[in-house]
Amino acid sequence: MARIAMALPLEAEDRLAAEAELHGHEVVARCSTAHELASRIDTVAPDVVIVAATERHLTQRLLAVCDEAGVRMLALTTGEIDRRHAASIGLFEMAALDSSWPAIETALTVLRRYTPESAPAPREGIVIAVWGPAGAPGRTTVAINVAAEIAAAGYSVALGDVDTYSGSIAPALGMLDEAPGFAAACRLAGAESLTRAELERIGQRYTSGHSGFWVLTGIGRASRWPELSASRVAGTIAECRRWVDFTVLDTGFSLESDDEIVSDVFAPKRNAASITALKEADKIIAVGAADPVGLSRFLRAHVDLVETVASGRVLVVMNKIRSAAIGLNPAGQVAQTLYRFGGIDAAAMVPFDPGSLDAAILAGKTLADAAPRSPVRAALRELVTQSILPPSAAPLRPRRRRRLVRARD
Repeated sequence: MARIAMALPLEAEDRLAAEAELHGHEVVARCSTAHELASRIDTVAPDVVIVAATERHLTQRLLAVCDEAGVRMLALTTGEIDRRHAASIGLFEMAALDSSWPAIETALTVLRRYTPESAPAPREGIVIAVWGPAGAPGRTTVAINVAAEIAAAGYSVALGDVDTYSGSIAPALGMLDEAPGFAAACRLAGAESLTRAELERIGQRYTSGHSGFWVLTGIGRASRWPELSASRVAGTIAECRRWVDFTVLDTGFSLESDDEIVSDVFAPKRNAASITALKEADKIIAVGAADPVGLSRFLRAHVDLVETVASGRVLVVMNKIRSAAIGLNPAGQVAQTLYRFGGIDAAAMVPFDPGSLDAAILAGKTLADAAPRSPVRAALRELVTQSILPPSAAPLRPRRRRRLVRARD
């Protein structure tokens, strides 16, 4: 006999609860939402949780609560959209919603019992900051698509907009930014009330057939930059480490020390958000535009970057590689220039593909969705695989990557 908790549509819940009890099981909780069920897991102590694979009944918070409590979980789906939703948050144990109880019980028998004692020690997530000098070298494009490629590899990802000059992630992904998510997280961090549940509440979800990740949108008006103070940004990043496997931060261009231009040393500092994000990051992707002006700007600003953070954490990406602006063998000429004038001997080269980039921005999607064969996407995917993801294919924390179970008709 198993103790079963459910979060299902009413009709399916009534049918399955009755069938489960006929087969000798005890239904200890019947909840209408994932939030309600997550709050009751510790109280009712179920052995198994059965949920509908919808945004109302299945969330990352519920999955995390069940993992921490050692509770098995099965998602019931009605189609491809439900299966994609479950997979996007890391749950791959599924069956059809209209399955009979014997079929569901068969699916449950193959789920391995997950216990905290047998799980690997929890590790903090990795933070990646994407920076570049003034002049639109492609920081936001790189940040969005790096986050998408990490998520496509099976990791949980949060994409945050820390740019205090011109936040661009929300419009690039076709999202509303009336209530900036990163600023809201910073306010909660300042009040010491930022939690994983709050991050899920204020974050927006980008979901597609290739990947899904959380988005904390940036400030819509530049005048709101004082909300992103250094201590608040650091607190938000710390909580994001506990929330997801990877946090990708799109930062501003300026690394100027505000102390030099503000007489009040205790006053808010506009560049503090970007500088704090860079200092807190485990890896920094430094993006430059591959043309004579862009290279000059990058090399000058790169000096300031390595004075701010250790050069060993910096991955250089030269964007918009094209012979029309550089001449023959543009990648070779860019590499030679970087080494000669900046001592940079290794850089990722991203080709210029305006058609694919325009298609992505028009659709408000990632390159993986709008132009999956784009050479830009291929270059960024190679960067993620070679320089960002760990050698192991397994996520940093258990995400229940087990056998996919579906009931046959």
